[in-house]
Amino acid sequence: MYQLTGLLKVVNNTQEISEKFKKREFVVTDNNGQYPQDILFQLTQDRVSLLDGYEAGQQVTVNFNLRGREWTNKEGKVMYFNSLDVWKIEAPSNAGGPPPMEAAPIEAVGGDDEADDLPF
Repeated sequence: MYQLTGLLKVVNNTQEISEKFKKREFVVTDNNGQYPQDILFQLTQDRVSLLDGYEAGQQVTVNFNLRGREWTNKEGKVMYFNSLDVWKIEAPSNAGGPPPMEAAPIEAVGGDDEADDLPF
C-alpha cells in the first residue's frame, strides 16, 4: 500500500466501461521533488463515490495499491499496464473537504506475492 499527498488537479466523471465495470480517474500533482509530477489515479466499482465532494485545487491524501497486468494484443505482442487503484481519499485536517471515506483495500487476484518486493 502506498500513500501520496498532493494537490487535486483534475477530477473526471465516472465512466461506465461495461454493465459490470465502472471507473473514475483523477490527477494529483506531487510537488515533493525537484519537478512537479502529475499522477493519474483510478477508482473502480463502488469506490468511484470516494471522490464525491472533492474539487480541483484541494489538498488530498490518497491511499492506493500499485497494480500491473500483462495483455496480449491481436498481433500477439505482449504489453504491460500499470494502474494506481485508490481505496481511500481524505483531505488533510487543515485543508477542509468532506470527511474521509474508506473502502476495503483491493486484494490481488491470483499470482504470487513478488510484487510486494518492488524497490520503490
